[in-house]
This record gives sequence, C-alpha cells and structure tokens, in this order.
Amino acid sequence: MSNSGYNSQNGARGQPYTNGPSLNPAALQPLAPGFGMPGPPQYSNQIPSKSPIPPAGVPAPGLYNSGPYQSAPPPSSYQPPGPTPVSRPPPPQMGPPQSMTPPPPATQSLVAPPPPTSHAHMMTPPLPTTHGQMMTPPPPPIRDHLTPPPPAIRGHVTPPVPATHGHMMPPAQPITRGHMITPPPPSLLTTPTSLSNRSPYPGSQNPPQPSWHYGGPGAYGKSCDLVDPAFITSVQRGSAHLLTQRLAPPRTPEQLRPPRLGPPLHEPGAPPGVSAARQTALRPPACLRAPPSMRPTPPPPGATPPPPHPPQQEGTGPPVAGDFSNTPHPFDHLETGSRHMAGPPLPPQPGMNRMGHSYPTLPPGYQNTGPPTATPGPTSKQPYSPGPQPYQQPPMGAAQLSPSMAQLSLQAQPPEALRVVNLLQERSLLPPGPVPAPTPCLPQDLQKVNCSPEVFRCTLTSIPQTQSLLNKAKLPLGLLLHPFKDLSQLPVVTSSTIVRCRSCRTYINPFVSFLDQRRWKCNLCYRVNDVPEEFMYNPVSRSYGEPHKRPEVQNPTIEFIAPSEYMLRPPQPAVYLFVLDVSHNAVETGYLDVVCQSLLDNLSSLPGDARMKMGFITFDSTIHFYNLQEGLSQPQMLIISDIDDIFLPTPDSLLVNLNECKELVQDLLKSLPQMFVKTMETQSALGPALQAAFKLLSPTGGRVSVFQTQLPSLGVGALKSREDPNQRAAAKDVQHLSPATDFYKKLALDCSGQQVAVDLFLLSGQYCDLASLGCISRYSAGSIYYYPSYHHQHNPAQTECFQRDLKRYFTRKIGFEAVMRIRCTKGLSIHTFHGNFFVRSTDLLSLPNVNPDAGFAVQMSIEENLLDMQVVSFQAALLYTSSKGERRIRVHTMCLPVVNSLSDVFAGADVQAITGLLASMAVDRSVTASLSDARDAMTNAAIDSLAVFRSSVLTIQQPGLLAPRCLCLFPLYILALLKQKAFRTGTSTRLDERVFAMCQLKYQPLSYLLLMIHPSLYRVDQLTDEGALNVSERTVPQPPVLQLSAERLSRDGAFLMDAGSVMYLWVGKNCDPNFLVQVLGVPNYAALPQKLNQLPELDTAESVRTRAFVGWLREQRPFFPLLHIIRDESQMKASFMQSLIEDRTESALSYYEFLLHLQQQASK
Repeated sequence: MSNSGYNSQNGARGQPYTNGPSLNPAALQPLAPGFGMPGPPQYSNQIPSKSPIPPAGVPAPGLYNSGPYQSAPPPSSYQPPGPTPVSRPPPPQMGPPQSMTPPPPATQSLVAPPPPTSHAHMMTPPLPTTHGQMMTPPPPPIRDHLTPPPPAIRGHVTPPVPATHGHMMPPAQPITRGHMITPPPPSLLTTPTSLSNRSPYPGSQNPPQPSWHYGGPGAYGKSCDLVDPAFITSVQRGSAHLLTQRLAPPRTPEQLRPPRLGPPLHEPGAPPGVSAARQTALRPPACLRAPPSMRPTPPPPGATPPPPHPPQQEGTGPPVAGDFSNTPHPFDHLETGSRHMAGPPLPPQPGMNRMGHSYPTLPPGYQNTGPPTATPGPTSKQPYSPGPQPYQQPPMGAAQLSPSMAQLSLQAQPPEALRVVNLLQERSLLPPGPVPAPTPCLPQDLQKVNCSPEVFRCTLTSIPQTQSLLNKAKLPLGLLLHPFKDLSQLPVVTSSTIVRCRSCRTYINPFVSFLDQRRWKCNLCYRVNDVPEEFMYNPVSRSYGEPHKRPEVQNPTIEFIAPSEYMLRPPQPAVYLFVLDVSHNAVETGYLDVVCQSLLDNLSSLPGDARMKMGFITFDSTIHFYNLQEGLSQPQMLIISDIDDIFLPTPDSLLVNLNECKELVQDLLKSLPQMFVKTMETQSALGPALQAAFKLLSPTGGRVSVFQTQLPSLGVGALKSREDPNQRAAAKDVQHLSPATDFYKKLALDCSGQQVAVDLFLLSGQYCDLASLGCISRYSAGSIYYYPSYHHQHNPAQTECFQRDLKRYFTRKIGFEAVMRIRCTKGLSIHTFHGNFFVRSTDLLSLPNVNPDAGFAVQMSIEENLLDMQVVSFQAALLYTSSKGERRIRVHTMCLPVVNSLSDVFAGADVQAITGLLASMAVDRSVTASLSDARDAMTNAAIDSLAVFRSSVLTIQQPGLLAPRCLCLFPLYILALLKQKAFRTGTSTRLDERVFAMCQLKYQPLSYLLLMIHPSLYRVDQLTDEGALNVSERTVPQPPVLQLSAERLSRDGAFLMDAGSVMYLWVGKNCDPNFLVQVLGVPNYAALPQKLNQLPELDTAESVRTRAFVGWLREQRPFFPLLHIIRDESQMKASFMQSLIEDRTESALSYYEFLLHLQQQASK
C-alpha cells in the first residue's frame, strides 16, 4: 500500500529521552532466594522526544493523516464548536454569609448581577410541590462553559428573564423546603465545585476536579437542558452567593430556540419524512431528551428563525493508495454501486506476596489502588459496557418545577467514558475480565439491531461531523471487519428478489425507513425506492403487508442465497491442490508424514460437494506431477526436469474428482512419505512449482496449499539469504522487511485474476525470506503459517500444534471466487485497506478464497461535512461461492451517531479498535519507511491524543498525565506494541519471526490480535467455582486478569499467561504442594520436568478446573496455542518474562517510565 496517507503526522524523533526512576529488574535477574536489586541497566534503544515543529508545509512522520504537524494549542486558544468559551476563575474566598442578600459583583466578574426585584415580585406566591410543601421559583439558568459571558458595562442592569407565568423572576435564592440556610462547608469555599466528582478523595482535602459539559452541541443537534438533582442538593447546603457563582445571563430568544428533536418540515424537493413505524429509529435516545417540563419553550413571535442548512454536496473520493489493477474483474458488475451516490440528504431527526523486591520508587499516591475518585457509572448487564451516556434525570412531576426551569442550562454529569484518570496515580486500570467494547449512543431500537462488534467495529463509535474535527481529535477513523466469522446463528434468506437501493445498490437493512408499505428510503444515499410485491410477504410470521418485519430488516447480519443474475458462470467446484517440498531438508523435518496422515484422517471432512477435485505436486530440484486418472491401479509420477519451461504433461488427469478416484488418492497419501526417504536433493525449485500450480488451476480456480522448508534456490523466484544473525538485536533500523523480488507478488496477482488463492506453510529453523515468500499469499487472499524450528522428534509440542492447525485448516468453512464491497454514507471515504487481498477498485476487494479466520481493516476520512446527518451507516457485502456450489451474499450493516463536539468524539473512542488499526498502519510504515519511523509514529499517536484531551477537552487543568476513561489503556497498548515481536528493537529477533508477526498484525481479526499485543495473566493455583461459567455442561472458572508485571507474581503460586499463539504456565519455586500433586501430577517441585507441554488428565477437582479453564481459553480462537509449563530455571522463562509488558527490559522502558515520557512530550 502507498504511504500517501501518512505524509502529515505530528511528531518526529529528536533528543534522546532521559530515563526516569529505575523499575523492576525481574526480567533481567534469575529468580533466586536473594533477589538483589541492581541499579537500572543501560540500554540504547531510548524513546526519542519530539523534534521542534517543522517549517510550515513540511510533513512529519505519523500513522494517520491529521494535517501538518502543529503543537498542541494551549487551553486558552482552543475554540470549540459553538459559542466562544470563557474561562471561569476560581471561586473567591468567602466566609459564612451574613445575610440572604448576595454581595455586589465585581467589575471584572464573569457572572451577571442578579436582576432587580420589585415588591410585587417578592409577593409572588411559591409553587406547590408534590410533597405538599411550597417551592419558590428556581434560580436563573446556570451558565455552562460554552455560554458567552454578559457584557461587563458599568451601570448596566440586565433585564429580568420573562417567565411563563407572566411575572418576573425573583432574585436567585437557594431552593429550600422550610430549612434554615447553613453556611457552606470550607471545601466548597476553597475548591471549585464539580458535577462529575463528589466522592471523597483519599486524603485530607478534595483535589481540583474538571467541570464537564456534555449537554451542549453534541450527538443530537442542539443541547437539551438537563438538571442534575445532585447539584440542587449541593445548593441547598450552600449559600445564595455560592449559587450566584454559577448563574448565567438571561438567554436571548435566539438562544431559546428548542433543539431539533423531531423531524422538521422538509422543504420542497427534500425527501419526505420518516413513517411512524420507523420514526423512533432516528430520534435521539431517551438519555439525550429532556423531560417535557424541562424542554425549552418556543421562541417568541418575531424571533429570527434558524438559518437553513446548507445542501449536501456530492463528491468523489480519491483513488485508494496501493497496487490496483485496471483489469476488469469477472464479478465486478455483480456487486456494483459506488459509495458516492447522488441523492437528497436525510432531514435532521430528533497486600500481595512479592518476589523479594518492590516496585520502583513512585510519587506519592501512585501505589494507591483503591477505588477511583469519581463516582462510577451504573453497571451494565450487557456483554459490553455502555458507551457515552449522559446523566439520566429521574422523572419529576410538572408541579415540582416552575416552567421557567426550562430556561436552565445546567451541566450534565459527564459519561463514564470521559471520567478523568490520572495515569501516574491510578495503576489498577485493567478490568477483571476482557475489555468490553463501547456501545454507541443510539436509540434503543437502533442499538438492538446494530451489528455485533465481533464482526463489524469502528475506531470511533461517535463519528465526527467534519474532517477538521477529526483532525483536531488526533484519533484515526477506520473499520475493523471479521466478515466470514463462524456464527452460531445466521439468518439465511432464499428469495428470487434481493431488495437493493436502485441508486447506490445498498442491500435493505434494519436502518432503512419505510415511508409506507410501498416505499422505503435508503439509509446511505436517501433515495426512495419501491417495495417489491414479493417483499410484502413475511416468511417468518407468514403474514402479508408488513415489510418492516421481514428478516432482512430485523437482522444486521444476514445471508442471501443469490439468484442466477449474480452468476457469470456456474459456481466452481471446490478444487484443492497440494504443493509439497520433498527435498532432503523437508524429509528430515518429518512434516510430510504429518500432512499426509492428517489429510487421510480428514479426507471425508473437506468442504465440497460431489464435484470436488484434488491434485498433488511435489518438488525438489525438479517438478513431480501425479496422474490419478480413474482406471489406474496406482498413482503415476510424471517428472519435469526442465524447470525453466514448465508445462502440464497430462492436464486432464492431474486434477481428479475425489469421489471417483478416492482410493488412488488414499494410496498416494500412504506411499508419498516413503517415496523420498533416501533423497539427497538439497535444492528447492519453489517458483517453478508455483507456476505449474497456477497453470493447473487457472481454468477452474481453487486453493493451493504450499509446504516449504527452506530458501528457494533454483529457477524463477530463487532467493539468497539476506539476514545477518549479528544484527538480530540491533537497536537501530531493521533491514530487509520488504520483498527481495517482485516475482511472488506478480504471480499472486495473476492467481487472483483466475480465482486462485495460495496458502503458505513455512516449516524451517533456517532463514527462508518470508518477506518475499509471503507476497504469494498476501495478494491472493491466502493464509500464512509459520513453524520455526519444526522437527517431529526434537520439537513434539510444535508437531502437536501443526497437527491441530491442519485439522482446522482442512475442515473449516471456505468461500471461493469472492468479492467484498464496503459502502458507507455519502460524505465518508475509504482510502486504505489492510489484510490479505487484492484491491480491484476503490471499495472492492478481490478474494479468490475467504475463510472464517481472516480479518480486514479499513482507513476512512470525511470528505464532506455531515452537518445534516444524525447517524451514518456502513455496510459490508461479501459475495462468494460456498463449498456446496451456492452463490451467497453475506451482509453486515452498522449504524453510528454523528457528533459535533470534541468531547463526544473522545467519549466514543474504542481503544482496542484504535490499537488494532494503528498496528496495521505501523506495519505498512515499517516496510515503506523504517521501523524506527513506525515506532515513533505509534508513540506520537498516544502523545497527541492525550495532549489534545488535556488542552481542548478538559476545562480545569490538573497536574499529572490525564486521560479519559475510554483511553486510559491506550498508552499501555502502545507500549505493548513497541515491545511486540514485530516492532521491538534491542532484543534478538529472527527476521522471519519478525515478518511473520507483522503478517499476523495485518491479517488476524481484532479479537485474536489483542492477545498477541497484550497477553492476559491469571493466577491458577487458587481456582474456585465462584463466578464460574457453565459452558457445555462444564464449569469454567473465571480468575481475574492481573497486570503484566513481576510485581504480581509470587513464588508460592502458579500463573498462566495467555499470549494468543502461545501459553505459559509459570510455577513458582514455593508453589503449593497440593497444586503440584493435584494438577501437575508430581510429588514436589524438583520432580517437575524441564519440558512439559500439556496438563495431565487427573481425576481431581483441581485438575478438572484447571484443564477446563485452559481448554476454554483455547476455544476462543481457531488456532491451537502451545502450552509451555516452565520453572525458574527453564529456558522458556526468558520469553515469559519478556511478555511482562509493564516491566523494564534490557532495551525498553517500563510502563511507568513510558508514562513519564508521554507526560513530558504532551506538556510541550
């Protein structure tokens, strides 16, 4: 892919960073009884600080396009959308009030003086309340930080605010119910009041807290005036003067314009309104709508009406950067339609046992792991935590509030996602279980039909209204997809008519609106379409006349069985071709026996129908074909020695029907491992063998499975070793991450054009140049498997892993001759894809094969402002041929709200999706630029987002490294990426292992990827049934997730680390003997074997719990992770200790030191 999208980032390398306090050296010292505490080790790979701002117009390195580099503006210079913000001075020092009359305001005060009152106003009777008491009219509106200050003119008296009862509002008085006014507590007189934090802070006094605003220009048009009852309580305990500090000036009729909560009358030519059946789908959620008694009153007669919204403009996105082909694709016109379609816009709608040493010296309070200072939000019973939810007002009767309360503008309590976290003080940030995905702030009827985040996920669950707002947030916008994921429930629709938009070709989905029973409006281009007669019948309820209840409109993920117009030719049969390395090196590894036996065991489970075909090619210095034609008594080998001119000797008998020639295939698989036992051929002609495979599968398409054990040395595609073992631990840039030849990429593009995908299995302990060989799979939508140091005798654990991976590979679902198109609402643009595929057009991916273990990522930008849109939608359509010969279309649709404030953008940030997208972007940067540039750009991504949050979102500045709750794990994930095998420096890493880690970051779905980036650590020697899950009649314990630090380890315990593709069970030297006997089956620690890779099956409760937990973890992913049971002196201990992300290593900072570095850079 091109790096054109990276040319404007905000940071560069500069002066080296001076390390902070010494951290835990556990990773460097053997765990022995002494556990000395040496000084901090020296290392050369220091994270550099930012360089000075480059000259205007000069781009700086970065990961995502966010404009020219600019240093974070000071808080006073930020201009948020809407009225100009004002700075609120700290409240003056006051003593107890002497009277009920507030003191006169100072000349420079930002608060308007209270309006004068007359005797008649003082005689206004109070309003009755629901408690039978009398209630005085409420005070004037409380001004938030977005309300402009009144003009400070000496001698000017602000007129009173007219009330709906026809009388003037009395002076501001505290709301009481017959109680005496008590002086305010000292804490209220010395510290600013915060609506977001009222819980006691551990200490003698409350620290300054930010004053939040979430009810202003936000996700749903104009702000809703909400009242926080907790604030009223604080007023009751205060004084009239304290209340005056929060008052706002009277609002003009222009300010009293009600929010656009309902569908306005459309102007001539605009699309008609939404029908009643779907009106609630586009209304703001109840959490954002004020009660009727609190909604703003209509503007008085003569008020200036709001200006009309500017019309949407059409635009066409730039071409996607990357390698595109102008060759027409045979299925392009079947999945047609552009994202940029004309159409009218949618009208606006409403005490731990430590390992002999302690954590390094920390500032006071950092070791405090008590509850957060802010009151936590309400818990959710959903599988993932709720997203940004404003404060929900309890129901209040109309008699409780004066109608003039509608003019109040109190700040709503900020959502949990925006709760401020000081990363330098709060360490316990990991949840006890998996990190939940944020929930978009959508109406309930839309949220319940939104796509699952396991399938379709966005980095921002609140889409910025403009590109400038997105640039200001310094957060990437993109999608992460798992389109062919194995689903337990998938609605399948068989219909002769698939309803799609006539303009943009969007498939009908839950987010369209029905104007009536005969018309529906597209949610992407807003065109009104007719409802076909067949769609009027509901096959589920067997009723007629209810198109809005059809399965297509009730499920965000659905699969259609396509009719004949979606086929250019009869669906191809499942064709499998195996290309096997039979050189001397390959035979020595013993892999051939495993492959042939696994294929024999799963021959009947291969996906396919009666037309399924199979063929075999073996190679060393020559190419070997196998004639399996029906009627032969045994397979016939055909050898081609001229590898420079490859041809097919008998094309019709090399690919045979499996059902007709099954016995010959079985005979070949049984005899193949013995045919080359005595071979002395050491050369490898991989390139010519791939050319032969391409010629053999070109007429039909299919899947090629290549097994390679050494560097190709003969014919086209021959490679030479480029790795210098002495440079594996270099602290500088790593070389040779890009391909050495374009042969494999060009061949992959030819394969893609003929619907052929190539899967690569690399089994070698020697350098094989995976950077070059991987192109054959990357551009043909194939998969890459890598087994370093594979040997069937010397490495039995890896042999077991290989066997299990092969079983999954042979039996998993597969789709042939597939294309995938991603559509989005007009105004959004796709500009970069990540994954294994070939891009045919700006939004169409060619996937000769698609499998349920493949993930994709997409970078996006905002080309046109989304001013008139309340929500936007994204749809991914995957058209493929099933193994049974059916043409199918799987459609996923997701809906997200549009917001116009920076705080709302941050509140909707999905830290895991952002990390996954940044990882893919960093891989591209490593190949196109350098590894150091990628590392700097990832670090700058964390610096920039935290700097913007501090300068432009926080209203009260506080010391420390502050982050919103939704991004509090962002620095930890970035540090984990920097220490990941793909990006780490200063640690010995084989080049092929590094490249394979990069391939996984680009190819794996997010749910599998996160464990590779940030492993999970559990203590397993104390498992209980408390809080356990019941899965398939098994009781699965659920221990809490621990921080990745040696501080969390203890010598008397056993700890399991799940790192995705590998698991480590570290057993402490003083581990409980009961665990050793009941779980590991050894009498004492000394009897524990040095190499143990599986848990023994013992008939004890402890063994059943432990095996159930490990098995449950393995079931969460399609591949089989190895389990290494290690002791203190085991060789695998170094790998285990390197995965403790929060500890210092010989070449990388600790988590606390990394936070200090981020604070230093973010404060510049």
